[in-house]
Amino acid sequence: MEHIKIDVAVIIAHPDDETLWTGGTILDHTDWNCFIVCLCRKNDSNRSSKFFKALEIYGCKGVMGDLDDGIDQKILTDNEVKRAILNLLPLKHFDLIITHNPTGEYTKHLRHEEISKAVIRLWNTGKVSTSKLWLFAYEDGMKQYYPKPVEKATIYHLLPEKVWHMKYNIITNVYGFDSKSWEAETTPKAEAFWEFFKPADAIEWLEKIVS
Repeated sequence: MEHIKIDVAVIIAHPDDETLWTGGTILDHTDWNCFIVCLCRKNDSNRSSKFFKALEIYGCKGVMGDLDDGIDQKILTDNEVKRAILNLLPLKHFDLIITHNPTGEYTKHLRHEEISKAVIRLWNTGKVSTSKLWLFAYEDGMKQYYPKPVEKATIYHLLPEKVWHMKYNIITNVYGFDSKSWEAETTPKAEAFWEFFKPADAIEWLEKIVS
């Protein structure tokens, strides 16, 4: 009997975010019809080519944008980020959308935070449609250690060793990060998410964080 695929969108800032924060979960879910939206680095031929190689391994389709990603982390307006998302995300209903956390996964990257806030607000206003939303749940103790999954998050998934090695190989062999790099040292062996079924709950949670 053929399994019904569910439609999943992963919305991230950078090539490799899909792997670091949810790569094992994607690999573990062969029932997902997954579309990955990466909002930065489209015109970076090095990073973009690696992103699409990673998508081949995941069996996912995807698209890239070119939001400003300068080292000075210039603040983008909420409308700029929303526009970028809506221009790239297919206009359809998803069973699940996965994206960044409003506080980021580590200290600190504005694009992660801006994208998360924009996705939550777009869901709340009905401009994106999904049955549920997962936000990456990681923290680094204000740079005291490598980002680690929040064990008390709604979903905490310890990756099978084989799956973690596949994820690690994408970081090191596809993206080309050295084994001693921050990315390779960070690569979590468990993945965690905050889960929301109602836009009102997600926006209320966001407002508490940003207030």
